Amino acid sequence: MSDVETSERSETVPGDAGDFDLESFFPYLVRVYYRSVSESVTSIYATLFGLSVSEWRAMAVLGTDQAMSASELVARSSMDKVNVSRAVQGLRKGGLLKRDIDGDDRRRSVLRLTEKGRETLRTLVPLVRKLEEELLEGLSSDERDTLIRLMEKVRKNADALRRTPH
Repeated sequence: MSDVETSERSETVPGDAGDFDLESFFPYLVRVYYRSVSESVTSIYATLFGLSVSEWRAMAVLGTDQAMSASELVARSSMDKVNVSRAVQGLRKGGLLKRDIDGDDRRRSVLRLTEKGRETLRTLVPLVRKLEEELLEGLSSDERDTLIRLMEKVRKNADALRRTPH
């Protein structure tokens, strides 16, 4: 191979695989940030109460006085049916959640936290809020608002791309 051919092959065009740096690739960075933040929060609810991510999220969506069906929990939690089902089973087994028949529609069952579940949530919320403050430490109120707005824009873009075949 001549020197000209070698130099032409070693040059990279922006967007080529040779120019790709995973460490600055936005989707990778999101995953790194997610994992770091998620592990911080998990250390609270998993350590104190042995809850899984799905169980914690289901409890947080239900809140201390909500009642909803499993399908509503799927829609509001960003979890799939399998994870919601596992969370419901785990929470029921731990005495944190109960399933009742809806008073208005006897064909529909609703999920709600038990008193033990509500007390667990009341214990956890101040702890995760404190962690949230620590995670956002050093950001001004305007910076926090900007961060949330930017994250929302990226989420909307991702949702639109997911609905568009490539």
